[in-house]
Amino acid sequence: MTLSQHGAIVIGAGVAGLSTALYLQRAGVAVTVIDPLPPAGGASFGNAGLLSPDTAVPIALPGMLRKVPGWLLNPLGPLSVTPSYFPRALPWLLRWVEAGRLDRVIAISDAMRALHRESLACWQELLGPSLYGDLIRPLGQVQVWEGDAEAANSGVEHQVRDRHGIKSEALTADDLRQMFPGISREVTRGLLVPGNGHTVSPQRSVNTLGELFRKEGGTLINERAMKLIPREGGGWMVMTNLANRSAEHVVVAMGAWSRQLLDPLGIKVALETERGYHAMLFDPEVMPALPISNKTRAFGVTPMEDGLRVAGTVEIAGLEAPPNEERAKVLVQHAKRMFPALSGSKVRYWMGFRPSTPDSLPILGPAAARPGLHFVFGHGHFGMTGGPPSGRLVARLITGQAPGLDPAPYAAQRFG
Repeated sequence: MTLSQHGAIVIGAGVAGLSTALYLQRAGVAVTVIDPLPPAGGASFGNAGLLSPDTAVPIALPGMLRKVPGWLLNPLGPLSVTPSYFPRALPWLLRWVEAGRLDRVIAISDAMRALHRESLACWQELLGPSLYGDLIRPLGQVQVWEGDAEAANSGVEHQVRDRHGIKSEALTADDLRQMFPGISREVTRGLLVPGNGHTVSPQRSVNTLGELFRKEGGTLINERAMKLIPREGGGWMVMTNLANRSAEHVVVAMGAWSRQLLDPLGIKVALETERGYHAMLFDPEVMPALPISNKTRAFGVTPMEDGLRVAGTVEIAGLEAPPNEERAKVLVQHAKRMFPALSGSKVRYWMGFRPSTPDSLPILGPAAARPGLHFVFGHGHFGMTGGPPSGRLVARLITGQAPGLDPAPYAAQRFG
């Protein structure tokens, strides 16, 4: 019996899950996607919309350990750890600090670059030229800094860009004022990365993947996967809140919730949620032409079809704690400081769960000693960038095609 007859189930209708499902469907596999929410109902809805094939710098960098006390003391800082959750997060945080050693950063950057460099090509492959032109803006991104002091770890970032031949252009304060009229004089310098881009709507982009998947014969079911049960003779049964669904191959793409299915199987993965916030400013007085990442204050603004999205911050507090909307309000204050003309009078606040690994690399590929079980989660801050090429890689591994890149750096086994 062929793979298409056996079929595959993808659990998760975010950007990573739907990319995987669409690639599998186009390879001739009968695919069912299971998610209690419609496409882009989770982290794929509220992210910053950045598409960054020319980004290869991980989140953990040298010097993280000495910052831990500040994370615990400032609940509204760029990165905070809820004190009551700290003991639970500690093993993950220690691995995160370890991943920030310079030798590890360089090795991680190689794997990030290998995965990310095909991001825009994969988006175009999945969407087709017309939809790609409607949703994607491959126009570049700008990073900015305030003040005159050299940014921490700027040397590491320069080294990574040089290592991978990533083009960038230094921008003076005058350059920035010409590019972004109304930007504050506190912003003194910047960097243009022309090979990056953004989407005008993360929600519509991911929802479009779901529509294409359905049009091409895929099945999308709104149920909650509750348990994975291996079947005698091979394959897996997915027990949902409404049914039992079986397939030869099951792909776990549940983002930050992936551990809920894997822990009962004894599969331990180094996955934590970095809770992120956004404030969506509707009818903004300022609309920059390109996304801007303010590296001094650790937030960014992205022009979108519905308004200006201000996104950022990391909060380590788990999946159960309620949102702290004050963190989203701080983002509005930062945006007004960078663009004083902004009023922020019409705003929506949002919080989501980034599925994050200590080394900023996703967990991709087959589960060890669990035939037919596959992973595609853990993209952290880079879901919109890494989701499509990750889906292509995992689909190729399942269907026996040449993967196109070495899958070893993304394997779950790297954490032991």
